Amino acid sequence: MPTIETVPQKPVVSVIIPAKNEEASLGACLESLVGQSGVACEIIAVDDHSTDRTREIASSFPEVKVVEAGPLPDGWTGKNNAVTAGVREATGEWLLFTDADTVHVPGSLGRALKEAEENQADMLSYSPEQIAVTFWEMATLPVVFAELARQYPPSKVSDPNSPDAAANGQYILIRREAYDAVGGHAAIAGEILEDVALARAVKASGRTIRFRYGADAVRTRMYRNYAQLRDGWTKNLALLFPHPGLLAWKSLLLWLLPWIVLALAVAGVLKETWWGPMLVACLLYLAGRIRRANFATDMTILGALFGMPMFAYLLLRSKRAHAKGTVPWKGRVYSDKGGLVVPGH
Repeated sequence: MPTIETVPQKPVVSVIIPAKNEEASLGACLESLVGQSGVACEIIAVDDHSTDRTREIASSFPEVKVVEAGPLPDGWTGKNNAVTAGVREATGEWLLFTDADTVHVPGSLGRALKEAEENQADMLSYSPEQIAVTFWEMATLPVVFAELARQYPPSKVSDPNSPDAAANGQYILIRREAYDAVGGHAAIAGEILEDVALARAVKASGRTIRFRYGADAVRTRMYRNYAQLRDGWTKNLALLFPHPGLLAWKSLLLWLLPWIVLALAVAGVLKETWWGPMLVACLLYLAGRIRRANFATDMTILGALFGMPMFAYLLLRSKRAHAKGTVPWKGRVYSDKGGLVVPGH
């Protein structure tokens, strides 16, 4: 009896994961991706000069194609170089750029593709559910993401008539045609904040972005200790907010307000009949400001009590680093004007 050859289905989506020293998280990420159903996809992991078990872990998944990022060209950031190496191998009609520290809900890729097509979006980006474990993660992340939601309202980003553009690099699904038309990551090669830069290029070209909170699709733990959290937000915050210094002092003053009320009450300056309601009103305002970040109540409280001064510190640290013109990240030091300063492969 003649054998029947099965022809592999052409992928609709090419999933590209840049990975530099991601042995702690890559396995869970790839496991969640190879288990996706409902859409034909290929998975490409790009080893960005890792010195740990990243490549070994990626190669342990037969369904995953592992490629090397290759030498880092002048004027490029490591991530932009890595994802571009992945794109060269991609054959899908859509590209999904996702980070190695993400975990994808079963069936989410098929649902995301359907959502993009139903909304006629050329780019769909989710802001993942943020997993926080350590004290400073739990205190700081609610404040950061609340302020990001204020700066980049998803409703405006998703509105074709609004100039606002943003994306979260942890999950960007984009039509290959649109990606190529705007020049891809090669056109933003030196951008440290490559996700927002790509979104701006897409929207400037007249194409449509859909951006929303995506806890139903993907979750991530961005940083696993205080040092990673500090360095990661130092790299990004001054680029995410147009006036980081002003926002830092505003955040600090808002945080100080209830403590000032309490101090004046203890000193007997404020009358007993109204300092209590004033204190409660101040605390409720802080909690309400942070609540929009989609974190649990206990983390919202931690953010109000401890996260706001930490956010102010990180804003000022980020502003200072960018003012100096050099920003360290993952063993490399980047110029504030784009590209590598200190070699790190």
